[in-house]
Amino acid sequence: MHRLFAALLAATPCASIAQAQTAPPADAGATQPQVAARAISGPAFTVDRALELAGVVSPALEAASADVRAAEAGRRVAGLRPNPTITVEAENVAGSGQYRGTQSLEATTSLALPLELGGKRSARIAVADARTDRATIQAAIAKADLRLSVIRAYAEAASAERRLVIARDQALIAGEGLRAARVRVQAGRASPFEAERANVALVNAEAALVREERAVEVSRFTLSRIIGQPFAGPLDANWFDYVPATHGPLRPIDSTGTLMMAAANADFASADASVRLARSQRIPDLTLGAGARRFEQTNDTAAIFSLSIPIPLFNNGRAALSQATAERQSADARRRLTAIDVDRAVAWAQAEAANAATNAAAASGPALAAAEEAARIARIGYREGKFGQLDLLDAERTLAQTRAAAVDALLSYHIAQAQLERLTARAPTQGE
Repeated sequence: MHRLFAALLAATPCASIAQAQTAPPADAGATQPQVAARAISGPAFTVDRALELAGVVSPALEAASADVRAAEAGRRVAGLRPNPTITVEAENVAGSGQYRGTQSLEATTSLALPLELGGKRSARIAVADARTDRATIQAAIAKADLRLSVIRAYAEAASAERRLVIARDQALIAGEGLRAARVRVQAGRASPFEAERANVALVNAEAALVREERAVEVSRFTLSRIIGQPFAGPLDANWFDYVPATHGPLRPIDSTGTLMMAAANADFASADASVRLARSQRIPDLTLGAGARRFEQTNDTAAIFSLSIPIPLFNNGRAALSQATAERQSADARRRLTAIDVDRAVAWAQAEAANAATNAAAASGPALAAAEEAARIARIGYREGKFGQLDLLDAERTLAQTRAAAVDALLSYHIAQAQLERLTARAPTQGE
């Protein structure tokens, strides 16, 4: 690099003259977004449109919606009371002697009605409500995860398109370098080795172009699979190039109300309701019965009343209560651990987004402009015999690396920002 910049100082006075004698490249006056927009013709396919299409066809959202409906149905089931039982019994039939046939038949018809004690029904309803809330939060999590996946795939596809534009430019530049080297060789101003070296650079640039074309195909296919249909036209270059001008200090971090904390709180609420349900199940239920018995011989009828109470001899519910209590303690510990993890993750995500924005602004601004100017002057100086081929290749390599670094920084920023939005997404409130 020091040889290049030393040569730049020497060639700057003649750069304006040489530029007047040399036609500018086809895209010399176009910005990167303008060049990228011409890579794939047609109106831009925006990220908002991608999010809209993905929300319609996403299997994750469909599954989450089905889970919510199932939880709501479970709530209705939990509120139902036990069904009564009708019993019909026939005694003193199909025997011997006087009990032969049905002459001594005694038919009994009874109705048994279970009575739940200890608040079992309300406890079941509380568990079902907690599970419904958890399913609702999980649906919001699925929506936030889908948004993150779409933005990530969109940013990767946009970066692939930008790299394809860079690869095309590098292939054109390598072709121009090969032609310039051949002119110098034919004029006797350079050895044939320079032409061979320029040819190698062109072969490598064309191979890189083929790789980037495949990368564009794969990234666009991946995005089309997420949104459920193929799409035409370029991606939104303005969205990909947008980076905030400045990033201030980290915002205050509060995990309260985030999706992850809401899910942990819902898990604890479900575990707490399960403890109440286990405690209520320790109280035995009663079964009341009433019926009538008919005697065949006398054609008389008598009423029957019954009361049954289970004896908690082997299973008194203590083990189930201990299990539910331990699960509640575990859920409470995980809830406190989630608060720590969320705060830490949000802090790192804020820092990564800010660092990526800083890197993108630097790589896409002064550094890129300096690399482009250095490469332009090196091309002019090489054609005029002011610079050597190694200086030209060094300048072109620096330009390619700087452009690639700018694309990588933009991609990192969009992914980091999407991850930050996912971590800080708010949980839905009642009625949403």
